[in-house]
Amino acid sequence: MNRKHFGTDGLRGIANHTLTPELAFKVGFAAGIYVRQQRLDPKVILGRDTRRSGPMLGAALASGFCSAGIEVMSLGIVPTGCVSFVTRTGAYGMGSVISASHNPAPDNGIKLIGHDGRKLPDEAEEIIEALMANLPDERPVGAGVGDLVTSREEVARYMDYLETLVPESLEGIRVTVDGAHGAAYELGPEIFRRLGANVDVIGCKPDGMNINSEGGATKPHAIQGFTKAEKPHLGVSFDGDADRVVFSDEQGRLINGDRTLGLWCAHWRKCGGLEPPLVVGTLMTNGGFEKYMAEQGIRLERTAVGDKYVSAKLIELDAKVGGEQSGHIIFSRRGPTGDGLITALEVLRVIKREGRSASEFYGDFENWPQLLVNVSLPSRDGWNQNEEIVAALKHAETAIEGHGRVMVRASGTQPMVRVMVEADCSALRDKVADSIVGAMERALAGKVYSRVDLTYSLGE
Repeated sequence: MNRKHFGTDGLRGIANHTLTPELAFKVGFAAGIYVRQQRLDPKVILGRDTRRSGPMLGAALASGFCSAGIEVMSLGIVPTGCVSFVTRTGAYGMGSVISASHNPAPDNGIKLIGHDGRKLPDEAEEIIEALMANLPDERPVGAGVGDLVTSREEVARYMDYLETLVPESLEGIRVTVDGAHGAAYELGPEIFRRLGANVDVIGCKPDGMNINSEGGATKPHAIQGFTKAEKPHLGVSFDGDADRVVFSDEQGRLINGDRTLGLWCAHWRKCGGLEPPLVVGTLMTNGGFEKYMAEQGIRLERTAVGDKYVSAKLIELDAKVGGEQSGHIIFSRRGPTGDGLITALEVLRVIKREGRSASEFYGDFENWPQLLVNVSLPSRDGWNQNEEIVAALKHAETAIEGHGRVMVRASGTQPMVRVMVEADCSALRDKVADSIVGAMERALAGKVYSRVDLTYSLGE
């Protein structure tokens, strides 16, 4: 099915332009019908981040659910992980989040979460899209109309759960939190304080338009600069909806998703808490991390890029942890989706148990040089059938064999191709990348949109 509205992570668009209240209403109405068709609990959870357009779109989405006879409980501003937790642990047929994650403030999105706390599978989104195109004229009336209530009781239950995750407490640890002026601006600092940490904050004064604007997980220079100057034990930086998080050590060095997985897996492998001894990553996961895991007796399993693929692989292998360089980490025993607050608590717990500084963990392994080049194309159609491109890719694979790897794929949302090259030395990496990009420029009229050295920065 050609999906018109749902992308790789729900619906995204410019609020009140491409993502309108009318569209949000249709999503809620169709999703409400889906809940009833599947004989799920006729109640849904609604959460949002701090964008100005959030209440507008949330009201429209809730109206759609109510029009289908579904009760809506609004939690207000909460992280996506909170919505997932409440939905899967309560009597709710679905959860919904109004957020565009790390996107700028004018954007917004709608994410639907199943009763099991996972993002809805593609098949469910396709059914909802089909329903949106043929909404019934007949609607419930009177007592059949769904109710809309606002409550923070379920948020308190989520926070109580988080508090149980660090039995050692965080007494004696100083943490700096960058809330990205987003969904974790309040709950992030609060949970660390509850556990006894000394907490400083930046990026925790949302005004509706400053989400992700000054820092956060996609702009980690803010937390890196603060930790380098102020020397807390750890800097914690969430993205807009706090489903991902990255860290900074006291020297201002970035601890991305690979390094987060590295310190957690090595600790629990040593302490007998990583069975089976494997970790799930993606095609972007750094080769230096893979080598380090092998040295610890831990196998890396790779999936396609995307946290939902990581989640599916964790289930398949009954594995405990997996994630992406960008800071989407999933602890399968804690929940089926990324939750930045849980990730931060797991990292802080390891630091407390080990009695080591964050900078000491940083030196446990070296990343291999890794480069990502985004090449804009007039059209993505048939790019991988072009004779010159096929030849360039074959030559690149031969040149790098035994010393690295090449991954080239079309973007799922933009007219561009992403070229990732990783090698055991920078010179080989750059030579191979340039040969592929050059072929795209010649054969497909491609233009370099961005060139990012991922060796010590973030992946997608």
